[in-house]
Amino acid sequence: MADLPGLVVAGASGRMGQTLIRLAEGSQKLRLVACVERAGHPWIGRDVGEAMGGAQVGVTVTDDPLEAFAKAQAVVDFTAPAATVEFAALAAQARAVHVIGTTGLEPAHLAKIAAAARHAVIVRAGNMSLGVNLLVRLAQTVAAALDADWDIEVVEAHHRAKVDAPSGTALMLGAAAAAGRGVSLDETKVSGRDGITGARERGTIGFSAIRGGDVVGEHDVIFAGDGERIVLRHLATDRAIFARGALRAALWGQGQKPGEYDMMDVLGI
Repeated sequence: MADLPGLVVAGASGRMGQTLIRLAEGSQKLRLVACVERAGHPWIGRDVGEAMGGAQVGVTVTDDPLEAFAKAQAVVDFTAPAATVEFAALAAQARAVHVIGTTGLEPAHLAKIAAAARHAVIVRAGNMSLGVNLLVRLAQTVAAALDADWDIEVVEAHHRAKVDAPSGTALMLGAAAAAGRGVSLDETKVSGRDGITGARERGTIGFSAIRGGDVVGEHDVIFAGDGERIVLRHLATDRAIFARGALRAALWGQGQKPGEYDMMDVLGI
């Protein structure tokens, strides 16, 4: 096991963090070497297996990412934008592959991540699942085949605890549709309609977000024409699909040249 790539899970107590830890503990291709949480978190100093309600696994939760990353060849990060920017710089120092599943990143965050990618491999995606990434490719293909008389709407649903909207996956899908049309998503995006909005502007790409219950993730890309609609849909029922994709990305990144990559690169699609 000592010769396997060492993995750090950042945001260990979160839904995705715990899923990643369970999968990593059962992996024959990676070994869990550290888990990171924010300073003051009640898990700090505890064995992560015990903190999760199970048996000890021999990995203590720490609030020192620099020390943790020094042990690792890969860091998987589903946290928050400010933390992800910090982790990108530290992972680059350690020359560890940084897999980013954090959503809600703004241009300023992305610029700092791009700077870190000059020194290390960064794999960033709004969604790590094979099915969603196939849907992204399909959305781009369909958008390229249809003109702007077909209105594009992206509708997403997630659990009540999700803090950002539209989801990272919805933005991936919108960006793919925009690319298919040869336009910029920033210039065509319409999000969160409310009140008297006036008629829909031709060529825009709309976004709607639903929050409730324990919905893992649902995404529809709707192409609405006169008299007909095309609906591309992905339903996630288990967040393990995202964790498996993230671990696959961590392995794929070993030996790659420094730079920014996405799941299309990892999956070869």
